[in-house]
Amino acid sequence: MRHRWLALGVLSLGVLLIGVDGTVLAVATPMISKDLGATPTQILWIGDIYSFVLAGLLITMGSLGDRIGHKKLLLGSATAFALASVATSYAPTAEGLIAARALLGVAGASLAPSTLALIRGLFASARERSVAVGIWASVFAAGTALGPVVGGALLEHFWWGSVFLINVPVIVVLVVGGAVLLPELRNPIPGPWDLLGVGLSLAGILGLVYAAKQGVAHGMHADIVVAGLAGAAALTLFVRRQLKTPHPLIDVRLFSNRRFSGVVVTNTLTVLGPSALLYFLSQYLQLVEGYSPLQAGLAELPAAVAAMAFGVLAGVAARYWSQRAVLATPLVVIGVAMGSLTTLSPSTTYPQIGIALFGIGAGLGVAFAVANDVVIASVPPQNAGAAAGISETAYELGTALGIALLGSVIWGVHRGLGATHSAFASGLAVAAGIGSALLLASALTVWILLKPATPPATPAYRCVNCEEGPVPG
Repeated sequence: MRHRWLALGVLSLGVLLIGVDGTVLAVATPMISKDLGATPTQILWIGDIYSFVLAGLLITMGSLGDRIGHKKLLLGSATAFALASVATSYAPTAEGLIAARALLGVAGASLAPSTLALIRGLFASARERSVAVGIWASVFAAGTALGPVVGGALLEHFWWGSVFLINVPVIVVLVVGGAVLLPELRNPIPGPWDLLGVGLSLAGILGLVYAAKQGVAHGMHADIVVAGLAGAAALTLFVRRQLKTPHPLIDVRLFSNRRFSGVVVTNTLTVLGPSALLYFLSQYLQLVEGYSPLQAGLAELPAAVAAMAFGVLAGVAARYWSQRAVLATPLVVIGVAMGSLTTLSPSTTYPQIGIALFGIGAGLGVAFAVANDVVIASVPPQNAGAAAGISETAYELGTALGIALLGSVIWGVHRGLGATHSAFASGLAVAAGIGSALLLASALTVWILLKPATPPATPAYRCVNCEEGPVPG
């Protein structure tokens, strides 16, 4: 396709929105809490409901795109995203804001897999595709890091709803450009829609993440245990159904491939710690250090710069290093960077924070680009939507669980030490230490999972009835 690189620019707008909306809320949280009277629990839900809904629907929407066409799904979901953004901007209560953020998650769940699947169709060359996915991933990671900057700049002049309303003009460009430049991509023989499979996957993912969030925040009460067990049971039934049905939503046999499983695990673990750190660091800088929203956003800019630069370079690195080296190394870098923040206190200087953020951004850019390229390359183009949905689900689960689990740790330490400024810093430091340990352990896990298979030994043989005698073996 002649205009495929222009088309990539249009597709990148979609993931830019998803990335920005995942983190832009961080700088607006103090204003939202004040204006809407939101409780700490409601603030957590406002933050992670978007990721929870995304995670629950990504596989479904990816498979839907394979059936009805990814261009059609992308343009329709982008329009829905704009409408949900308006509803979010003018939410009158904390409960209304949570509901509107959930609608954003529904629309966003259609955007992400469609963009990645269309890249799989646009770029047939593996070399070009790895570069394209690197650009796509760097834009996504940069959007995640730029969210606080964009939000901070808007909040200097407007009310908190403006951080969501900014989505609308970007979506206008996406829809107009997409209608002109993007080809249609669908499975020519899609098969019937598995509604029961859709319900099982949604119930399973939401049940597990709800149990994890509420269990850490409030303890493992009976209703929370039931939700977790129900989620696990639903996912078990989902997998069994996908193995038996002739037209599955996803080919779960892909997970028997250690390389595929390894990169999906990488996507989840890579963002588990950084998602919570970036979300709560902006609040810390405003509430403890006295930064304005814009200053807090600019303070996190090193992560965006590093994510963009290293995401683009990831495709080049993958051609010279082994996949496990390219995927495990970023986890080590992020783990070390987060570990440097375990000494965080109100007296910590910004250069220490900035260096840590640069390391986190660099790691995110590389890991996310390479992991997604491996995932979509493992399936034919007509099934790329479902594969992209799996990859994005892993990422969003990591984001949601990171904010929920480490966020609960931060608030627990904060309350336990008397809800002072130094207590907030201590909570962040503890969360950074936990995140660092998880990432370093994850790097080892990925290194083991992606170990190259040992080629079978050449079978021994003997020369029978040869005058020269037997060949050793």
